[in-house]
Amino acid sequence: MSTFKRFSSKRNSENESSNTSSTNSVSTSLASDLNNLNLTEERLKRYADEANTLSSDTTCIEGETKLRARAIFLREKAVSKTLNNIKLSMKVDLCFVLDCSGSMAPFIDAAKDCILQVSNYVKNTNPNIKLRVGFCGYRDYYNKDKHLQVFDFTDNYENFTKYLHNHVLAISNDDDPEDVLGGLNAAVNLLNWISTTRVLLHIGDFPPHGRRFTNLRDKYPDGDPSGLTPETILKEMQSKNILYFFGKVTDHTEKMLQVFRGIIGEFPVFDIVGGDPIELIEKLVKATSSSITLAVSLTSTVGNGSKDIYSLQQKKLDMNPNEPDWKILSLQKGVVMWYQIPKYLNEIKDQKYFNKSELFSKSFSFKIASQPFSAGIEKCAYYALDDQNNPLVIKEYHCVGRTNPFEKYLEAIEISTVASFLSREFNLITKGKEIHKVNYLDVSLLRTGTVDLHTRYYTIEPRLQNSGYKRFNANTGIITELHHTLEAFAHFTYKYTNGYLVVCDLQGIELDGEFLLTDPAIHCVDTLRFGRTNFGKEGIKQCFLANHKCNEICEKLRLSSNSKFRLNLEKLNLFKGCF
Repeated sequence: MSTFKRFSSKRNSENESSNTSSTNSVSTSLASDLNNLNLTEERLKRYADEANTLSSDTTCIEGETKLRARAIFLREKAVSKTLNNIKLSMKVDLCFVLDCSGSMAPFIDAAKDCILQVSNYVKNTNPNIKLRVGFCGYRDYYNKDKHLQVFDFTDNYENFTKYLHNHVLAISNDDDPEDVLGGLNAAVNLLNWISTTRVLLHIGDFPPHGRRFTNLRDKYPDGDPSGLTPETILKEMQSKNILYFFGKVTDHTEKMLQVFRGIIGEFPVFDIVGGDPIELIEKLVKATSSSITLAVSLTSTVGNGSKDIYSLQQKKLDMNPNEPDWKILSLQKGVVMWYQIPKYLNEIKDQKYFNKSELFSKSFSFKIASQPFSAGIEKCAYYALDDQNNPLVIKEYHCVGRTNPFEKYLEAIEISTVASFLSREFNLITKGKEIHKVNYLDVSLLRTGTVDLHTRYYTIEPRLQNSGYKRFNANTGIITELHHTLEAFAHFTYKYTNGYLVVCDLQGIELDGEFLLTDPAIHCVDTLRFGRTNFGKEGIKQCFLANHKCNEICEKLRLSSNSKFRLNLEKLNLFKGCF
């Protein structure tokens, strides 16, 4: 007898179509998989396995009680190490590498007025970040002793700004390319990089010398006359764990960026095309602030080892950002599964609610692209269509370890379901208060054996039809783009669950009156829930409580006081006896 329920949920009933047709062979094998899955044991094994200290032989011989104790011990040890890495990652070295030739005069002026605004922004949004700033200006060989200018790292922003105002001027040279490689080499090797997170923000309008970079008028068409190559410099940059960001001013640097991507993989490129001086400063402040927060988020997530950081970037070279020709792709078959969104808080606190017997399912037909279009730390994403041509995104973990992948994907939809429940409750108490709604995409688990004749698992969700996808904050506590509604929503999840959990890693799109989010993470006092991105009670304390500053929406919702918050819920008939 099958251990899962047939499709009957209101959640997806409006989409029910030919997708609900039965596929007996898939359903039979799915039933067998579910019957054979010991969800608790597999999860404990995985949590222990992810700590990289428990062998598969040991997990097989231990009983559930001993395995649980071992998993708790290893998880807490791993979380402690992760939180220490996060703390270290908040120390940041930021080096501006700036083309200081004549055409760059407006950008040099903008840089002079930028750093104080950046430091104030960082202080107000991410007070745990400790920032040092340095500078490397480059021109060309023609400029002789003014060829390179270097100012080593300092946390005295006033002195940094004075140096730029008094010593950095735009000076012209005698051809189009500049000594870009010399500037990067000086920044990498002459500055005293000591912080855990290391950011190199390069801003320029012309490429290096050499035919591989440009067809412009060039006195050195064979390349750098001193023998510098991008391979040597960028590899040295990698070895020192320095993350590269670029501010694009003209299309003249496009070939240079292609060469650089071929060496280190993808990296963020900011549009800093000129405008009026105020607009230019604003663009530079935003690019600089984003570079800092993105770098800290990446470093704190994967650690500061260059191998981890750059291997992730290199993976993106195998991606295809374009949709495939759907007409030539065959229709695949599978089964999608999901949990019903809970009605009460005590249900999300009870792991038994998310038991395999509580799953809903239906047969499903789809097409999937052969290459992913994007990748994150844990997952890659593929374009897909259902048999009604509705656009979807299918996501797959890079690695699931030595345990049953079925269990890990079930956990992913559990996390999504909990976040959806809490966003629904948030929207109820904000109703009529002119506050943006917070909604999550419906996420299901997809099981199929038709993609490559092996049983494969994915998560599947509707595709966001908007190009403005952003990561607003991370589970490390870093705010990459400040929105008071989202920070209030995170605060709400903490207060509403009475300190049991915080929903974080808020990412998605902003629409008219609504944030539409996906891929949440959850910090929870129970470290044996919600995966490796759950940093437990200490994560709530260090990554949320230590960073959060109540804003006007927190005040409007009375989140700053437990008693007022409870009263507010009771008035709205939302209390439900769950606290």
